[in-house]
Amino acid sequence: MKWSWRIARVAGIGIYVHATFVLLLAWVALGGYQSGGSAAAAVAGVLFIAAVFLIVVLHELGHALAARHYGIATRDITLLPIGGVARLERMPREPRQELVVALAGPAVNVALAAVIWLVLAATGGAGPLPDLSAPTGGLPGRAFLGRLLSVNVWLALFNLIPAFPMDGGRVLRALLAMRRSGYAQATETAARVGRFFALVFGIVGLFVVNNPFLVLVALFVWLGAAGEAAAERQSSTLAGVPTGDVMITDVRTLAPGDPLSHAVRLILDGFQQDFPVVEDGAVVGMLTRRDLMRSLSERGESSAVGAAMNRDFPVSSPEEPVEEVLARLKSCNCQALPVVRARRLLGVLTLENVGEFMMVRTALGGVSGRGERVI
Repeated sequence: MKWSWRIARVAGIGIYVHATFVLLLAWVALGGYQSGGSAAAAVAGVLFIAAVFLIVVLHELGHALAARHYGIATRDITLLPIGGVARLERMPREPRQELVVALAGPAVNVALAAVIWLVLAATGGAGPLPDLSAPTGGLPGRAFLGRLLSVNVWLALFNLIPAFPMDGGRVLRALLAMRRSGYAQATETAARVGRFFALVFGIVGLFVVNNPFLVLVALFVWLGAAGEAAAERQSSTLAGVPTGDVMITDVRTLAPGDPLSHAVRLILDGFQQDFPVVEDGAVVGMLTRRDLMRSLSERGESSAVGAAMNRDFPVSSPEEPVEEVLARLKSCNCQALPVVRARRLLGVLTLENVGEFMMVRTALGGVSGRGERVI
């Protein structure tokens, strides 16, 4: 994520802090100083927020480690003012696995709350949960732990609200998928429920409690539910489709000895943006528009394609499922991916032609009136 800095690496997962999180700490410090009238109050507020977000990191690590158990890696965890975001490579496609991964985060909060409660009980009694809206003050030891106990209880309860794509919404989708034997309908239902809760959060945040945080959560849930539903529609449309059925076969190629001016002409003619580089019939590199522009500014248009091309590039076979290749295409941050057999170029896959394939297949209904596949 842009404007993020890595602050730690836990279990092989990078922990990042977004720039806006620093603004949150500054805002909390200013509020603490104004309410407490001292630097100590400002420091206490910042320490409490830091502790809260440490809990958020542990919550996200719960998701990440549960996903790792099923062979799903986590790219990173980023701290934002509204919470943490763990970027899993994918969500499990088995409902029971998604149920475990979704519940793992709140389970961490329940476990932390239980440990803190035991510590408080062993040192003089736990007492009622403190009010989180109260000033932090000097945060003596027991008061500090009591507030962290409240944080964990509320995080667990709030995340279990069935507002897809929050944890509770993913639990709802997993349970629906178990009953309906499929993710498409379960995702649509969970997304509708998620948008309903987003409206509730927004109305309550704007007109009842005047809480901008709740409005941000509402926006996150609304956009997230729509995005997840769209991603599931894409997944169901592309399920079982080989890359060879989607790839572009009318491809312009370059040779390592061609001048960059040749690639410039092809771009201006409107053929492509990225070009496979072929030598003796084998794909030996990819020249992307980004690399082309950089080389033009550094070497000029008479320099050779071979000096500008990328020799380390992902490829696909035509038999691979297009879903897997599409994920590889997105993760490599490139615009086109060569489809090859024995290093011989058969075509390229781009995000644009995948989108066009989906539009055509959706328009045709995916299946003809005789029950035959249209595409």
